[in-house]
Amino acid sequence: RILTAFTLAVCLSSPGKAQQQCTNGFDLDRASGQCLDIDECRTIPEACRGDMVCVNQNGGYLCVPRTNPVYRSPYLSPYSNVYPPPPAPGPVPNYPTVTRPLICRFGFQLDENNQCADVDECASDSHQCNPTQICINTEGGYTCSCTEGYWLLEGQCLDIDECRYGYCQQLCANVPGSYSCTCNPGFTLNDDGRSCQDVNECTSENPCTQTCVNTYGSFLCRCEPGYELEADGVNCSDMDECSFSEFLCQHECVNGPGSYYCTCPSGYNLLDDSRSCQDINECEIRNFTCTSQQTCFNIPGEYKCLDPVRCEDPYLQINENRCMCPAENPGCRDQPFTILYRVMDMVSGRSVPSDIFQMQATTRYPGAYYIFQIKSGNEGREFYMRQTGPISATLVMTRPVKGPRTIELDLEMITVNTVINFRGSSVIRLRIFVSQYSF
Repeated sequence: RILTAFTLAVCLSSPGKAQQQCTNGFDLDRASGQCLDIDECRTIPEACRGDMVCVNQNGGYLCVPRTNPVYRSPYLSPYSNVYPPPPAPGPVPNYPTVTRPLICRFGFQLDENNQCADVDECASDSHQCNPTQICINTEGGYTCSCTEGYWLLEGQCLDIDECRYGYCQQLCANVPGSYSCTCNPGFTLNDDGRSCQDVNECTSENPCTQTCVNTYGSFLCRCEPGYELEADGVNCSDMDECSFSEFLCQHECVNGPGSYYCTCPSGYNLLDDSRSCQDINECEIRNFTCTSQQTCFNIPGEYKCLDPVRCEDPYLQINENRCMCPAENPGCRDQPFTILYRVMDMVSGRSVPSDIFQMQATTRYPGAYYIFQIKSGNEGREFYMRQTGPISATLVMTRPVKGPRTIELDLEMITVNTVINFRGSSVIRLRIFVSQYSF
């Protein structure tokens, strides 16, 4: 007699796929998601041929002899019609009792107690698993599976690329059967071995020389007012504010660590705006060294001690600043009738053209007209007289004048009277003190 058995593996699920796949002998039950045994005796036509009967097994089936009484009770259906009808009742012959040996089903064997015990195919190395697989013993059989990090594909255990499925938050390196997560610079790996956490560089190492600002994955260095960030993005260097503009200070800008300050020259005070300079009037506060005979004259940044006017012969002194040449004196014939002494100050580099002094006749005679001109002191052609009316004119500066400098001009007013055939002149001797600075 022949006993034929067909045994297949249990169902496995493939990692990374959406649904389970069942091995031969099982079919997926979509309602429960489990692999259920297929009854081959019902689904396969003529599964067993000849004098063999099909007996369904978990994951396979058996073909047993039709007349073998050992397999009748465990496997054959009581409703099967493959057996011949029982014989008619008759006298029971007195034959000796014959005990048939017990035969265990596939995957089992007799133990010392004459019982069917499961065969551990994995321990006895009687399995057919691929060397890349591991053997898992089951009741009546075994199954081939893969270790963690591998999945079964067509009988082979292939490495699962965990990096492809986003196991790591940032950087992932796949290795056989596993993977390794790392983080970008500025992050540290958390205890879960997968996610990354920002590192606060400002508290851990403070790489900046002044102010550190933490950002996600990095940091920024900032500098205090008056300093600027260098090209390395870490160090701060002093900012030379004085080099940015010449208008920060009216006179001189002095750079300092993280700041700057303005200074004024001697003879000036720094105003409350910390940039402008104001002239000190030494004559007003009596901070001068002039004698009692001299007159203190303030100019921007300093002062001048002026000697009293002394009229030279043939002139006579009329008052402290006027000299007159008498008409009856023959020596006054070709001389100006009067010389008036005036003093003024002016800052250096004054914009041009600029009106700086006005000259006017004090008396107008009938039939007379007046001519105004610069008699002397204008060798550099920096000034000219512009007549503004019949009896007046204005001294105009046409070129910038740089100080410190003292300019003395004789401004002449010529009087012409055609009725009485008279021609005479008067002079204003104007002394201009040009200061060293433009303020």
